[in-house]
Amino acid sequence: MATVGFIGLGNMGGPMAANLAKAGHQVKAFDLSEQALAAVTEAGASAMSTARSAVEGVDFVVTMLPADHHVKNLYLGSDGLIGLLSDKQLVIDCSTISSEAAVEVGTELENAGIGFIDAPVSGGVGGAKAGTLTFICGGNEENVDRARAVLNDMGKNVFRAGDIGAGQIAKICNNMLLSVLMVGTSEALQLGKANGLDPQVLSEIMLQSSGRNWTLEVYNPCPGVMDGVPSSNDYQGGFMVDLMAKDLGLAQQNALKAGATTPMGSLTRNLYHSWAQQGHGRQDFSSIFNYLQPVTNK
Repeated sequence: MATVGFIGLGNMGGPMAANLAKAGHQVKAFDLSEQALAAVTEAGASAMSTARSAVEGVDFVVTMLPADHHVKNLYLGSDGLIGLLSDKQLVIDCSTISSEAAVEVGTELENAGIGFIDAPVSGGVGGAKAGTLTFICGGNEENVDRARAVLNDMGKNVFRAGDIGAGQIAKICNNMLLSVLMVGTSEALQLGKANGLDPQVLSEIMLQSSGRNWTLEVYNPCPGVMDGVPSSNDYQGGFMVDLMAKDLGLAQQNALKAGATTPMGSLTRNLYHSWAQQGHGRQDFSSIFNYLQPVTNK
């Protein structure tokens, strides 16, 4: 078992840290939220008062933070962890940030002799709680293999996409596709409902037909069709609209830089941004189903 400093205990980070503690790792956890800290201590983690105290003497540092500036400030800021960490430690950043930020942080850390991989996740809050996440890693093979000692206790799949930053690019490609599928599935179900079809029956038909996709299989956006998903819980407890809009923004920024053509990604980003602006940013991203209601029902 390893000693792990875990920083960032939100909807994703909290369950991930708890799973590490339950697996027998010594987890030193930090978050600005006392409530979040209390939740992971119940699972066996130790609550630390600062980020610096959370990483002292640990084997691995795992971070799960909201955006570029949080990650860069934590590691490279005026009181950044880069001045405290050693070459015996490995940094695993699970945040979803721009590939440029991941490369900047990773390069600075590695130049200081500190191992780094970017390892954004797929699987949502449900996967974080169940320990079934997929980790999409960027970094050298040695560091990714070393990270498996802790990643395997938080997820069921660990992929190496390439060098530092590649994990972030693979993640935004996946989320762009996921969001397009969610919008398309929602449109189809709303069209069926508008014509008097039972959405549960229509879902079963499409599951056995060429429209079959992940959102129909495990994350149906129509309330009442599937148990245990956010749509049947008032769109609470999943991957927030705000976060999907952020990821789609990252995808569009990268597409512009790479010269890639992503018209569906661009349109879907605009839909999620508009839905967030209407006050639905903290709902699960499957709530886009309600944005697509027939005009006569709005």
